[in-house]
Amino acid sequence: MGHPRFHRLLSRLLSDYGMVLVLLLLGACFSHVTWDEQHPTGGEAAEQLKDRITREFSPGSAVLVVAREHGEDAIFADSLERRLSDAGMNVLGTVKGQPSDARGRLEALSRSGAGLDAIACTDVTGRWAVFDRLGDKFPGLSGARVLTPPSYRWPNFLKRDNLLNVANQIAVIAILAVGMTMVIITAGIDLSVGSLIAFSAVVCTWLIREAASAEAAGPLDMVLCGLGAILLCGLLGAFSGVMVTWFAIPPFIATLGMMLVASGLAYILAEGQSVYQVPDSFVWLGRGADFLRIPNAVVLMLALYLSAHLLMTRTALGRYIYAVGGNREAARLSGVPVTAVLIFVYTLCAALAGLGGVVMASQLKSGSPTYGLMYELYTIAAVVVGGASLAGGEGRIFGTLIGAFIIAVIQNGMNLTGVESYTQKVVLGAVILGAVLLDIAKKRGWGRLQRAGPA
Repeated sequence: MGHPRFHRLLSRLLSDYGMVLVLLLLGACFSHVTWDEQHPTGGEAAEQLKDRITREFSPGSAVLVVAREHGEDAIFADSLERRLSDAGMNVLGTVKGQPSDARGRLEALSRSGAGLDAIACTDVTGRWAVFDRLGDKFPGLSGARVLTPPSYRWPNFLKRDNLLNVANQIAVIAILAVGMTMVIITAGIDLSVGSLIAFSAVVCTWLIREAASAEAAGPLDMVLCGLGAILLCGLLGAFSGVMVTWFAIPPFIATLGMMLVASGLAYILAEGQSVYQVPDSFVWLGRGADFLRIPNAVVLMLALYLSAHLLMTRTALGRYIYAVGGNREAARLSGVPVTAVLIFVYTLCAALAGLGGVVMASQLKSGSPTYGLMYELYTIAAVVVGGASLAGGEGRIFGTLIGAFIIAVIQNGMNLTGVESYTQKVVLGAVILGAVLLDIAKKRGWGRLQRAGPA
């Protein structure tokens, strides 16, 4: 009695949360293999080094700050100088630049006879050769100590910037996967989404250049141009839906044809070139981060998944989509408007591909007919890995999100560990085949699967 109950419980847990466990295991694995020494930068490094200096030196001690002149180093230098001054230290100045700049300042301090107690550096500048054997090179500074922010050990994979980068990189594919999930649940497929990304990106940027004053375009102009691109993609998706329903063309063929049409239209409109005459503010959607420093594209992605989850679980339309995928004829006999449902899912899938194209154009600040290459395959992979069945009738929106993150984590982890791109393709292909095998195993049961062989 106990064993069957345990097996049923285990089967249910694996069915409901198996992909979440896979994602957690992947995260743990890549965290382990990317465990490394970390060196704080920017304001965090300045705060930690200020604490060390004020702990080891008395107020009024002379300190020289040395950092490179760009990025996080410049933030570190400005922040540390301010914090040390507020703490009562005598900051003799800040050197921002190269080792030669630091040498020049040290020579000047040594000649002047000014005392120097500490040289506050970043991890990089603290290793400059100019600070080796400081007393021999600058006798007047023999008592100065070179200090850097304390380091710590932490996985590169779990660094905040890396995790946000994973989410931002997968945003476009995840947005496409919302619509693809609905299409696959109806037992269909849409191969045109990759080309629709390129078409949308080109249309959006072309409209900004031709109809909205290019670099002088305002926020409302850019929004309208983006909506125009999404609308055109939705119309192309509706046409695919009509081909599938009214003319009974297999979804594979109908969307394959639309893939070629959208790609050709993108090349014609862009004349084979990138369209880049857009304002700097155009990158707000793709690169901005207004809410808790989370990229705007990720916030949009999460909002879409929440909306789609509610649609699929709390509305009659969601039940219709599952019914059509489970048994189209039975759904029709039950009064489900099958044709309208199918046209809706293909239209929505294409419109979301259009939105993905706008996001990508914003990320790259341009539109090109080469965008979206192979994205249809990555999108289908995310849906399948997330638990949707290509036979239709099964699939969950949040399962697709987990599937998208599994693919993103695998790619990111392999990049961090130096796996070459060709090997990454092999691994991703194996993951897709494994996901399909799990789907078959869930339907047949492991015992039957081991004995089944070809159907």
